[in-house]
Amino acid sequence: MLKVYCYSKCSTCKKALKWLEEHNIEFTTIDIKSDHPDEETLRGYYKLSGLSLKRFFNTSGIPYRELGLAKKLPEMSEDEQLALLATDGMLVKRPLVVGDDFVLTGFREEEWADRLSR
Repeated sequence: MLKVYCYSKCSTCKKALKWLEEHNIEFTTIDIKSDHPDEETLRGYYKLSGLSLKRFFNTSGIPYRELGLAKKLPEMSEDEQLALLATDGMLVKRPLVVGDDFVLTGFREEEWADRLSR
């Protein structure tokens, strides 16, 4: 079953959960703010995803801006970035969807339709 890390007040997350329900896709939700993935889990998701690590950051979020990460991330190692992501679920791009053999960050309907209709 899919794990969907989301934030209840996020409009994109609401839209994504509605899309999953409309397509009869079973999932379980995890509150990304209170039960965010730890560093080891994020590392596994990152490796499984095949995505750039930047895709895991919520670049439009307040913590990202407050920490000045647009300037800092390029100079940080992967280990430092993963450790930072693990400190605050609000830094993680949401929704974060984890299947048996894939990971999706954010809600892009076409990407979701392609991956989840297999």
